[in-house]
Amino acid sequence: MNRDEKYMNMAIEMAKSTIGQTTPNPSVAAVVVRDNQVVGIGVHVKAGEPHAEVHALRMAGEKAKGAEIYVTLEPCSHFGKTPPCAKGIIDAGIKRVVIASVDPNPKVSGQGINTLRKAGIEVKIGLLKDQANNLNRAFFHYIQSNLPYVRLKTAISMDGKIATYTGESKWITGEQARNDSHSYRHQSDGILVGVNTVILDNPKLTTRQDGGGKQPVRIVLDTHLRTSPTAQLITDDTTPTWIFTGSQVSEVKLSPFFSFPHVEVIKLESEHIEIEHVLSILGERKITSLLVEGGATIADAFVRAGAVNEMIIYMAPKIIGGKEALTSVAGKGISNLKNVEDFEFTLAEKVGSDMKLIAVKKDAYSYK
Repeated sequence: MNRDEKYMNMAIEMAKSTIGQTTPNPSVAAVVVRDNQVVGIGVHVKAGEPHAEVHALRMAGEKAKGAEIYVTLEPCSHFGKTPPCAKGIIDAGIKRVVIASVDPNPKVSGQGINTLRKAGIEVKIGLLKDQANNLNRAFFHYIQSNLPYVRLKTAISMDGKIATYTGESKWITGEQARNDSHSYRHQSDGILVGVNTVILDNPKLTTRQDGGGKQPVRIVLDTHLRTSPTAQLITDDTTPTWIFTGSQVSEVKLSPFFSFPHVEVIKLESEHIEIEHVLSILGERKITSLLVEGGATIADAFVRAGAVNEMIIYMAPKIIGGKEALTSVAGKGISNLKNVEDFEFTLAEKVGSDMKLIAVKKDAYSYK
């Protein structure tokens, strides 16, 4: 690892700690170096608060003059909720800027780099960009498509079953795998299930991990509004619950939910729930990342819609067998292999006694 890689790697590791809490902004970290010593560090902690570069430059103070700054994402050049970071870098007297990822946001892309270069600052682009891009895959997808980045999570046996033929599913994977999965709730703006999961499991769908964690919006697909007003995600007001229904649902069915301020029933114009329509609405509501934890039918709907960007699979060293036992993706499936989308495995690791696999779709959106 050379000198530049050392400091950029430091910034990337710092940015990892903020994944999920900066939405709808990206996770970004910065490191200021002078005379081969770190004199300032910073991360963007929350939307509306100072960006990483601001924190790092404040810490560096006068030592920023003639120093270098390593940033995981291109510094912004426009006024938003905070002043432009590119100007702050120029005003601080930084002589060299090393950037991992170019920001795909049309308000920023390339403009921050051009601003710095016009000021006579040396700019290096693309250092450890693959690692930096992975930090903000959801942000990059959302900013270019206005749709949430969809992660589909499942727990299966080695033969791909999520339950026995009698429907028993608790628990296929071990406690460590279940605890690990809660980190994805913390990273997501929304968590989605189907009404059958609500009826059968009565989940709270809250993040439960050491030290707390961000609580995603709970989203239920429920065409005929079969969710009970006594369900835990209705009576628990930890975080909002949004229920999507078809147009045929009557006011009589809707009325019991009016007494829960954190619950919103979103009645669609059509009788059936289309995944594409739901995602469009969620995008408009600033849900940048969505964790799908529904059962096999919900999984099938997302797969057939081509809406899955990432698969998270926890595989237990068990064989359940049985033609009637549920697989992780049920329903009709896809009829022709030519229409099956390609994914790429990006992670395989052991979690307790189970295996965790992550596969990412070969995305149509650019990661510069």
